[in-house]
Amino acid sequence: MPPANLNRRFVLLLPLALAACGGNDEVAFDALRYNDLPPIQLNVASIKIEQRFVPSGVPPDVSNQAPSPPVEALKAMASDRLQAFGTANQAVFAILDATLTREGNVILGSMAVSLTILSDSGTQLGFAEARVQSRHTGQLDHIRRVLYELTKSMMIDMNIEFEYQIRRNLRTWLTNTVAPDTPVEQAPLNQSPSAGQPQYGQPGQPYRSQSDQPGQPYQPQQTYPPTPAYPPSQAYPLTSPNPGQPYQQPPYQAPPPDQPYSPTQSPQ
Repeated sequence: MPPANLNRRFVLLLPLALAACGGNDEVAFDALRYNDLPPIQLNVASIKIEQRFVPSGVPPDVSNQAPSPPVEALKAMASDRLQAFGTANQAVFAILDATLTREGNVILGSMAVSLTILSDSGTQLGFAEARVQSRHTGQLDHIRRVLYELTKSMMIDMNIEFEYQIRRNLRTWLTNTVAPDTPVEQAPLNQSPSAGQPQYGQPGQPYRSQSDQPGQPYQPQQTYPPTPAYPPSQAYPLTSPNPGQPYQQPPYQAPPPDQPYSPTQSPQ
């Protein structure tokens, strides 16, 4: 192949080769957001975010090379998770530290935030602070990916530590404290009925059932007196009045209309 054709082909393929070599650091990174985590609801009227730390931007600081700088990740955490559910006072979220520094093949990261509750007159009513640190040691051929993964890991720790410190030091300012489930009350099998409630199965007492008319007090069923026993003189004769003779049933005599039936008068 003539040299002219080789030079032409090399010029055409050179941009593709350069793009392939630099493609690793041009990968798109997802933004670090935290609205999928449970919100932290505060009994305040407003929430203010303050950045009290500014990265230097010169070595050994490398935070400006991170796809998601720690300062922006901390702001996203406060914006996504803190919610105001009150009518007075103010919560101030402050970024105190958001550092990424490089020392040779080691990258050090540190974060610190605080949450202060202020009255409407500016008096401090509560305070909580959270801090986390991490480091990466090894080759830094793709430093942007390393910084992204280190920031992402530290933010996982910060979310846990931040919520823990709030529930520890600002618990009275939370409005979403979950109460434990109410246990189901069960009466013991040998528990006696409460005063004023009907008792069942008491000897000598009629059985009491529920009222047939809802909303009306129960009326016990009417009880009847036991049937009186016949006097011994009116008992039915089971033996013959004449000893030694077979028993003869007396003839039937209809009682007068105004008299009740007597057991001594047996129908034929």
